[in-house]
Amino acid sequence: MAVYLTKESKVLVQGMTGGEGMKHTRRMIAAGTDVVGGVNPRKAGRTVDFGDRAVPVFGSVADGMRSTGADVTVVFVPPAFARSAVTEAADAGIGLAVVITEGVPVHDSVAFTTYAKARGTRVIGPNCPGLISPGQSNAGIIPADIAKPGRIGLVSKSGTLTYQLMYELRDIGFSTCVGIGGDPVVGTTHIDCLTAFEDDPDTDLVVLIGEIGGDAEERAAAHIRDHITKPVVGYLAGFTAPEGKTMGHAGAIVSGSSGTAQAKKVALEAAGVRVGSTPTETARLVLDLLGNRT
Repeated sequence: MAVYLTKESKVLVQGMTGGEGMKHTRRMIAAGTDVVGGVNPRKAGRTVDFGDRAVPVFGSVADGMRSTGADVTVVFVPPAFARSAVTEAADAGIGLAVVITEGVPVHDSVAFTTYAKARGTRVIGPNCPGLISPGQSNAGIIPADIAKPGRIGLVSKSGTLTYQLMYELRDIGFSTCVGIGGDPVVGTTHIDCLTAFEDDPDTDLVVLIGEIGGDAEERAAAHIRDHITKPVVGYLAGFTAPEGKTMGHAGAIVSGSSGTAQAKKVALEAAGVRVGSTPTETARLVLDLLGNRT
């Protein structure tokens, strides 16, 4: 099994005919993703050749779903159009919308995540690398060749740290890796993914990657303490970040003692999470818990 994304998932790509959409659609298809269509109202009725697959372009998400049975959309549109793209997908009743777009205004993110949730559409992102269930499907921009299928679940605010931990643990493998995005408002949280991995019989251990800013990791720690029985290993980015500076992600800003890496580490360790000081040490902690350290 996997969470949110499986080999049965049928994927639409909103913005497939743009430069980034084309590049990453090609990579998704190469990874085995069942990309069944693109969405662009101005190019509806055309097809795009991706080597051994010609992918049709539809005028709307609803049209694509009716024609293909798609249940996932990946959004590669400019920030100004992200809200309308997700709203359209939610109105069509799609189950999962993966919003890769960065630079989305916070008020737009609040609006479309709330709107989608009310209509039963799960949003991952914005400003995220997407998610991958290795050997099954890849929705987004995560490199498919750095990990194999396995029994570790991973949830991360950071795209690059997602890739780093996948590479560090490539010989063990993953059920699903979810990059939730580092913006102040995201559609899927650490807690959502922890719950999904707890319920997945093919996930034995969860790696949680957080960073400075906000209180998402502290809330995740409380959830782990009260509801998660599987072992969790954590890594936090930002121990050396200067106060009052926005570091990388829009949500990674520290004010006073709020949102510091040290405070998050204390909260996670109090909940029984083993926290690594580097990605490599984090991987060693995982191997220790799985009994695979050499």
